[in-house]
Amino acid sequence: MTSKALQSFLEANISDLKERGLYSEIDPVQGANGPVINIDGKELVNLSSNNYLGLATDERLKEVAKEAVDSHGVGAGAVRTINGTMDLHLELERKLAEFKGTEAVISYQSGFNCNMAAISAVMDKHDAILSDELNHASIIDGSRLSRAKIIRFNHSDMDDLRAKAKEAIESGAYNKVMVITDGVFSMDGDIAKLPEIVEIAEEFDLITYVDDAHGSGVLGKGAGTVKHFGLQEKIDFQMGTLSKAIGVIGGYVAGKAELIDWLKVRSRPFLFSTAVSPADAVASTKAVDLLMASTVLNEKLWENSNYLKDGLQKLGFDIGNSETPITPCILGDEKDTQAFSKRLYEEGIYAKSIVFPTVPRGTGRVRNMPTAAHTKEMLDDALAAYEKIGKELGLI
Repeated sequence: MTSKALQSFLEANISDLKERGLYSEIDPVQGANGPVINIDGKELVNLSSNNYLGLATDERLKEVAKEAVDSHGVGAGAVRTINGTMDLHLELERKLAEFKGTEAVISYQSGFNCNMAAISAVMDKHDAILSDELNHASIIDGSRLSRAKIIRFNHSDMDDLRAKAKEAIESGAYNKVMVITDGVFSMDGDIAKLPEIVEIAEEFDLITYVDDAHGSGVLGKGAGTVKHFGLQEKIDFQMGTLSKAIGVIGGYVAGKAELIDWLKVRSRPFLFSTAVSPADAVASTKAVDLLMASTVLNEKLWENSNYLKDGLQKLGFDIGNSETPITPCILGDEKDTQAFSKRLYEEGIYAKSIVFPTVPRGTGRVRNMPTAAHTKEMLDDALAAYEKIGKELGLI
């Protein structure tokens, strides 16, 4: 029998979300998540995936994944610390360390797991974490799990960061202080001010942590935000995901060998959760190989990104301060934003609305993610739909 208290809670709160335009529908994709997708029998230009380089459907990755299933099975069979570590996992970590320019790498089941694992393995209730106010939910949750004092600083405000770092250090209340930031902020597409953050970190002896989920494969000719600024020797933790530009699933932390050794014996998702499948490990390795061998996909991504941005701006849409392929069209009102996204769907364009609590109230946006796999014709179709709906709703 369902609890009456639970039933009452769910009915009231789901109804409230729907009334305020904050309830998100899930659209199952039939087939592969490529530049064009099929939802409920309708073919749509896909501008909502994180598959930046189109690698999720790349034949070269599919081939090695199939071979790994034949040679190593469909699952790792155990956690990494028992006998779930296969030669394929070690090769992936070796390749990632080379790619990121660090001494070592530890891989996890997802990027979210990385932040839950790495932050809490190093920080505790005697420490403090300086966290950008727009950091990803996984950073927030990982910081909470550590039980460290969380001190938010204004988004990319270096004066505020410096003042709060100074106060935290001079208070003498904490054993360690970490500054943590996204490399690329996923809702606005702006880039963290890493050179200034490093300067402040060196002044106050802060531990530095960069979540580069949306920077890896995109910035630094693919090697990420830290490489973009040439700061590989200055950042203690480089977190990355294998689920976005790499096109597969998983995450990793790159850094000094001693740090990685510590995470292997103290980070709980590594200790208590089964390793990623052999197919995922080898497909990720292949993707990294491709990025290290050529910048063609990265260049195509930026070409398509600039084309879409230019087109939207010429139409009069507000794309905010994006410096990366993440291209928000900021509309403001939550209900208007969801209505715009639904009209795009009707016109054959899949671009998901993003509203509170993912972004602050009143900053609803349709978030566009051009990839290397899109053709100019697909992007032209998207721009034509934006123009039609913008005029129809009196937005341009």
